[in-house]
Amino acid sequence: MPTFTYTGEDKDGTAITQTVEAADRFAVYEIARVAGHTVHNIGAQKKINIQQLLNVEKIEYALSRVKQDELVMMTRNLGSMLVAGLPLSRALSVIERQSKNPKLKGVITDVAERINTGEGFHEAIGRYPKIFSDLYVAMVRAGEESGKMAEALHTLSIQMERSSSLKKKIKGAMIYPAIVITILVIIGVLMMIFVMPSITDTFKKLDVDLPMTTQILIQVSDFMSQNAVLTILGMIGFVVGFIFALRSGPGKKIASWVIPKLPIIGNMAKETNAARTARTLSSLLSSGVDVIRSLNITEEVVQNYYYKKIIADAAKRVEKGTALSEIFIERDDLYPVLVGEMILVGEETGNIAKMLEELAVFYETEVEQKTKDLSTIIEPLLMVVIGGTVGFFALAMIAPIYSISDSI
Repeated sequence: MPTFTYTGEDKDGTAITQTVEAADRFAVYEIARVAGHTVHNIGAQKKINIQQLLNVEKIEYALSRVKQDELVMMTRNLGSMLVAGLPLSRALSVIERQSKNPKLKGVITDVAERINTGEGFHEAIGRYPKIFSDLYVAMVRAGEESGKMAEALHTLSIQMERSSSLKKKIKGAMIYPAIVITILVIIGVLMMIFVMPSITDTFKKLDVDLPMTTQILIQVSDFMSQNAVLTILGMIGFVVGFIFALRSGPGKKIASWVIPKLPIIGNMAKETNAARTARTLSSLLSSGVDVIRSLNITEEVVQNYYYKKIIADAAKRVEKGTALSEIFIERDDLYPVLVGEMILVGEETGNIAKMLEELAVFYETEVEQKTKDLSTIIEPLLMVVIGGTVGFFALAMIAPIYSISDSI
């Protein structure tokens, strides 16, 4: 039974505060009347409900997140059901029952309820910006306004799938060298802390002139072995600090400037951004979104700071009457020449969306092929790095032996 605390006066006019258990506030007034008290204020005491705190569904909802692949599958299935003639609310109900993700189930349930009360689909999903991007909301809105929701969802699912696939392939190409270099660094540090001190002690006791490489190795090993905890914490701090620096505003600007200028990777970065820009613009324009709004959304989709600036500038200049192709042709330092030329052809033929789609497919295919070639290029480079590291250690260990032999 709930607990209430009321303040008031007794028969003598003395101020009182009483705590009672009652079914509701009306029962509190009855208890006070029987006791001869006059009630001025009633407050309910909230008890901690352990069952609510341990609500598994709420905990799962809070901890889970919607993956890109799940969103792609949901979008494709939703579009297929709309094509089959199911009403949107019914299609969402099916999606909700099929989904295994607690977060997605909860979001779809809420969206369906809002639609049943008369809210637009794009307005309902717009309440969840962490799940449904501006691109998603804009294309759904265009589909609602044009009466072509199924087509818009189909285009959106293709755009998301291609974007996700491209991102996975680029990450996959980087995983192998990252793992090799990480293992190499860990082994090197462990050797310097635990193995090298026993070897370098021998050289120190001989009291002979040691080569510079050996002296450097001994000094580094001494520092690391004497400050093992500090060394490990320093390495962890460096990695964490580097990640945070890359995510900061100045770090993003520096990375955005450096990456396109790197050999091999720079061309891949340019083509990746070209593919992402073309795919996003094509999807939005083909769904009926106006050019200015499409450019504004594309600016959010593109991650590189300098590409964002180009697209933001394009939106302003197009609004003033400048041709879209002119802006991309001017910025051939970041966008390949083909981008501006294909957009120009699209403007002349009146089919920019189609040209952009072909452009996106071309550069996505190029990047996919280059990610495969990158693995072939990286392997010998890693061998050189590993060989150079092993060679340095070997030279540092063998050179003193020759010095000792000469002294004998």
